Order: sequence, then structure tokens, then C-alpha cells
Amino acid sequence: MRYFAEVQKNELSGGVELRILAKQTSENTWAVIDKEYVIPAVDIESPKEGWLVLVEVSENQQIHSIEKAKDWVLELVQQYLTSSITPTFLQQEAERAEHWRQDLTLQSQELARKNLEMEARREQIQTLEQDLEQKKKQLEAWEEDLKRRGNS
Repeated sequence: MRYFAEVQKNELSGGVELRILAKQTSENTWAVIDKEYVIPAVDIESPKEGWLVLVEVSENQQIHSIEKAKDWVLELVQQYLTSSITPTFLQQEAERAEHWRQDLTLQSQELARKNLEMEARREQIQTLEQDLEQKKKQLEAWEEDLKRRGNS
């Protein structure tokens, strides 16, 4: 598991420990850790108290690697904060996208309703055409019958 942490001194042992601030949940997603979570850093060399680091930790809390987070933080600043992409902006964009999604859903439902209405009207028209055709045949038959009676 990859974590973003702050190096701090353990007052009781005098050793170094890592106070976990966030954990990576997927390639580009991180979750802030709300509660106090500390990993003893007995095997690491020379991190100074207060440093921010990225650390790879195994399931049994063994530190596999640790690196200064300076370059990583600067990259985040470069990617997101220099181009006016702020958390507020991202939230607004997410809300706007949700609004569009809802609008599209309503439009889709309206189109489906109109399609059903058109299909029902088409069926009514076909029924009326069939009725008219039957009445036409009936009238033609009566006409023939009247002609035969008139000629006889």
C-alpha cells in the first residue's frame, strides 16, 4: 500500500515514525486518513522530522520504500493548481455533469414517451385504414347490388 505521510519523532522511544495522512486507493485516487495512524519507521535512514514522504508499506506494516514527497507535491501543484483546477472547480464540474446526465435522462424518457404515442397513433391509423377499406368494399358491394337490381 502506498501512503503519504509526515515523519515525526516518537517521544517515548526517541525513534522515527510515520504519521499517515493519506493512502492511495487507485492509480490517481487518494483518500485522506481522518484518524491518527502511525507506522514505526525503525528501518529507515535519515528522514528528518517534519518531512513529507511517500512510503510503500506491506500488509504486515514493513516499509519497502520511502521517498521525499517534494517532487510529487510539486507535480500536483503544477497539474492542478496552476491551471485553476481547484477542488471547488472540480465539485462544480461534477455537479454540472450530474445536471447534464439528469437532463439527458429526462430527454430520453420524453423521447421514449413520444415514440410510444407515435406507435399508438400509427396503430390507430392502421385500424382506421382497415375499417375504411372494409367500408369501401361494403359500399362497392352495395353499389353492385343496386346496379344488379336496377338492371333486372
